[in-house]
Amino acid sequence: MLVKAETAGVVRGARFPGRYIQGAGTIARLGQEAASFGDKAIVLLDNGIFDLLKDDVVASFAKGPAVEIVRHGGECSQRAIAELVAAARNAGAAVVVGAGGGKALDTAKAAARDLNLPALVFPTIAASDAPCSALAVVYNEDGTVAYDTFLPSNPALVLVDTALIAKAPARFLAAGIGDALATWHEADSCRASGAFNCMKMPGVPLAYEVARFCRDTIFEFGAAALAECDAKKAGLALERVVEANILLSGIGFESGGVAAAHAIHHGLCELDDVHHHLHGEKVAIGVLAGLKLHGLEDEYDKVRRFCLSVRLPTKLADIGIAEVTPEKLAIVARRACRAGEIIHNEPLPVTEAMVIAALETLA
Repeated sequence: MLVKAETAGVVRGARFPGRYIQGAGTIARLGQEAASFGDKAIVLLDNGIFDLLKDDVVASFAKGPAVEIVRHGGECSQRAIAELVAAARNAGAAVVVGAGGGKALDTAKAAARDLNLPALVFPTIAASDAPCSALAVVYNEDGTVAYDTFLPSNPALVLVDTALIAKAPARFLAAGIGDALATWHEADSCRASGAFNCMKMPGVPLAYEVARFCRDTIFEFGAAALAECDAKKAGLALERVVEANILLSGIGFESGGVAAAHAIHHGLCELDDVHHHLHGEKVAIGVLAGLKLHGLEDEYDKVRRFCLSVRLPTKLADIGIAEVTPEKLAIVARRACRAGEIIHNEPLPVTEAMVIAALETLA
């Protein structure tokens, strides 16, 4: 891929979470870490693991600070964010804690922004790079993507318990690998085109090296990490892939930039067919389609083989689109290519017809 020449004096940047702590059993530190932000916390606990983890969360706050635990409804929507803001105000919270999957974490981060409070993030799966980012994807109530909202700061702390992540279905870890897979390809596109990152400026060289390291890590450890997850074991491979899925991918996409893979994901989310599939599964399809856009057949073959080795989809049918019609592809392409969309960060002009043609190869 051709790289746009760097220009001296250009303002560049990168962003990171305030702190990142990873290891088995860190749920026991949750209350202790929250106490460093104030004497009252509100915890938004993911509905899917609420009953499983509520007692552990309560136990972690046994020595303070005071805590109120709220059940997340399942969607990161404007309504869910507003409800958490109101609950936090009523509770007099000094810190907002999000615990669970990406939508619960995004809801907590957006509410913390609206409250001007620090956000502490506790992911219980490694299915996306959402935990570290200053970004929340806001959905409509029907599950379609409404908009991305950029937050003024990253979470003050990301606390990751790999023992919990190892107990989750391996499908979540595989989806995180799919999200991480996009990091290098999209950052490299932005580097080549000179497109801005999430800070509205080009990334510093470190951003692209982090994205490259993310790719190299998942390629080296991905399959072994899934085997460890199958065995409910937080081994070395799983530790490395969790770091890649959450920290490296988070830094890489925010500081390097995003492009076709996530734009195509947004387009896919317009179809009811895909709503039971995970973010990273749809992003993996976006990566493959993006490589087709560029005509990078050798890289496409390499990435496709990798996807198969880590249980990621390689065909539209794998994400629920069993009947591929021109009408469906047109809907995806229209959303992916709308004015101002991140697909235009690619170092070549991308049209709806090009996206349709790329997706047809995955039918």
